[in-house]
Amino acid sequence: MPVTQTDSAESTDLLTLSRWMAGDFSNAEQAAADPRSFAHIHVLFRPLPFEFFSAIGFYSEQVYDYDLWTPYRQGVHRLVDQGDQVYIENYGLADAIVYAGASREPSILKTITHDCLTRRHHCSMVFRREHDKFIGSVEPGNQCIIPKNGCLTYLVSEVEITENTWNSLDRGMHPEHHTQVWGSEHGPLRFKKRECFAHEVPALS
Repeated sequence: MPVTQTDSAESTDLLTLSRWMAGDFSNAEQAAADPRSFAHIHVLFRPLPFEFFSAIGFYSEQVYDYDLWTPYRQGVHRLVDQGDQVYIENYGLADAIVYAGASREPSILKTITHDCLTRRHHCSMVFRREHDKFIGSVEPGNQCIIPKNGCLTYLVSEVEITENTWNSLDRGMHPEHHTQVWGSEHGPLRFKKRECFAHEVPALS
């Protein structure tokens, strides 16, 4: 069961992670240095009103820089304090393209409702604080299943977040051979925060 939100160290970690996540992150430097290996991508996490989940939540998009209104990945996320870790539930959106641009346009963000959400079971992320960063990965069990190229794969996602950076490596693995089917073959994507939305993260007091 989630612990009660208080001024505890655990809640402090939850708020810190939320404020560090809230932003527009770009890997422009990485893409410019090695354009053959890395496309220029934005990862955007926009805080939802506290009332949406009665908790801290986000809408997220991942988009190519050349086509900011056509995200290739969208989601909604609810953060849960579990004491020694922060558990982030992931939700998919029905007719997701209708909400494209919601990370940058508040009027679109306001149109997201619970009716369009579907829980992505076994695909939650778990984050633990390590000094000046948070380390996250998909919940254990290899049960976050993603169809790709005619094959069912399970997601392995590794994320490192600091106040101003976001490094991530997502890979789809074959469920029997445990070999990589899709994902980066050149290491993590390395993003830097270009715009901060931390002031929109609701207080828990």
